[in-house]
Amino acid sequence: MPRRVVLASGNADKVREIGALLADLDIEVAPQSDFNFDEAEETGLTFVENAIIKARHAAHHTGLPAIADDSGLEVDALKGAPGIYSSRFAGVDASSQDNVNKLLADLQEIPEAQRSARFQCAIVYMEHAADPTPVICQGRWEGRILFESYGTNGFGYDPIFYVPTHDCAAAALPAEVKNRLSHRGQALKQLLTALKIS
Repeated sequence: MPRRVVLASGNADKVREIGALLADLDIEVAPQSDFNFDEAEETGLTFVENAIIKARHAAHHTGLPAIADDSGLEVDALKGAPGIYSSRFAGVDASSQDNVNKLLADLQEIPEAQRSARFQCAIVYMEHAADPTPVICQGRWEGRILFESYGTNGFGYDPIFYVPTHDCAAAALPAEVKNRLSHRGQALKQLLTALKIS
């Protein structure tokens, strides 16, 4: 019988991506949207803190073990911004395109050599809401910010994130390649090893 866990995210793109990464495993992922409760308020100051907040919140409301991730983009020329505020960089109700547009505008005068950036991801697994030892795994994906968008795959900042190993934007990678390379894919692989799920 598959292990059932709740995925603490209301982001449909993220649910689809993590679901694809877990598709061949003995685990049944129930997205948070299957349950009737509000999303956690992300009051942490780090990716790890926010992931723990979200996992604990989901486990509390469902009684299931929970997986939560918090991830974002760090741009060196912006001193690590947008960081934990990546999904709301252009404002609380900003769309992904709004966030991309703001980032490109903020970097308009920054030359290519100074546009280094990375995606960061913290993934947390909690057996229950009071779990005192959550499993925490982290992944990072190095690249740089392009001057304009390329590709139609992926989501968020993928169209402007250049992947040096494949000489293209993250949004130009096939999903299975992105999932293997990405910050989220790396963190999730570590988590599955830690939980001995295969």
